[in-house]
Amino acid sequence: MLDIHQTYTYNFPTTIRFGVGVVNELGDYLKQNQLKRPLIVTDGVVVELEFFKTITQKLEQQGLSPAVYSEMQKNPVKSDVLRGGDFYKENECDAVIGLGGGVAMDVARAIALRINHHRDLFDYDDLIGGDKYVTEEIPHFITIPTTSGTGSEVGRSAIISDDVTKQKKILFSPKLLAKIVFADPMLTLDLPPFVTAATGMDALTHNMEAYLSKGFNPMCDGIAIQGMKLIATSIAQATNEPDMFSRSKMMMGSLMGAVAFQKGLGIVHSLAHPLSSLLDTHHGLANAVCLPFGLKFNYQGLEEKYNIMAYNMNLGSNQGKNLVDHIEVMNEQIGMPNRLSMIGVKEEHIKPLASLAVKDFTLPFNPKMATEEDFISIYTSAL
Repeated sequence: MLDIHQTYTYNFPTTIRFGVGVVNELGDYLKQNQLKRPLIVTDGVVVELEFFKTITQKLEQQGLSPAVYSEMQKNPVKSDVLRGGDFYKENECDAVIGLGGGVAMDVARAIALRINHHRDLFDYDDLIGGDKYVTEEIPHFITIPTTSGTGSEVGRSAIISDDVTKQKKILFSPKLLAKIVFADPMLTLDLPPFVTAATGMDALTHNMEAYLSKGFNPMCDGIAIQGMKLIATSIAQATNEPDMFSRSKMMMGSLMGAVAFQKGLGIVHSLAHPLSSLLDTHHGLANAVCLPFGLKFNYQGLEEKYNIMAYNMNLGSNQGKNLVDHIEVMNEQIGMPNRLSMIGVKEEHIKPLASLAVKDFTLPFNPKMATEEDFISIYTSAL
């Protein structure tokens, strides 16, 4: 049981400081590691928030000189990373801090990769074996999440899109793991309901898809089950009447989902990624809408796993058959739509979306294969 009056340190897969107020330790940590000029990578919304200004002011009061880079799109593209790399060098920075949600984390991690690796950025795409080119050290890398969604703070990859084709590339290497994470639920307390709900459904999707994904990793399965339990029992409270306990559960569940999905993801992300690429849909929102339809596609043959998920989401025994309906009700409770038409998808979008979905890098991990015709059918039913 989490105690919101305590702070914790644990190591999995990197060093994590978890608890209310741990972000205040950042300056001392930087000084202990002889770092003076960190590049803080965040998005255009977070950079204007009061807690962000407080963080940078405290660093300056401790004799540090943070530089701030916040030029990034809602779904980050290659040019965002290249500009950030140039900004790092121009400002003679000595560390990278990813502070924000998944977008800021992805851009920060890709910038860190870029500093000492000079091939074309997409040469490092993991899907074409690009990790073999990640041979040099990266700058000291720190992550500070401000949402409970992607869990990118404990990840080893960055998802960046091509500016022109909008195709997503995955940059991966164990070297891209943060040296330390400051996971402070206090930073999420003032998130708007939409952001809480959308990022929370992203985290829930990570846990559920990791559990269902094919392959063998019992450690990830156990983490995913606990992660989905934490999120399913706190997301409504965190969205509608937030308190520190619900926010803490959400942040821990998000961290757990990111650890679990090293096992793989699946068809829900294959459905969601093209919505972000083609229509600039918020990733968490896309997952929220697609989750019931992806779960419905995978149900047959996985009934026992669905029963286990349902039990851990407080539906009772042998209730896997009702899990899809439960997710739809959960979406309604937190203000998430249940239809693609409600987020601007039109019939003419379906074929282009399906064409991208069938090529998505998460599909091979799904327990069932899907054809382009399957995706057309799923998108049509979700419309």
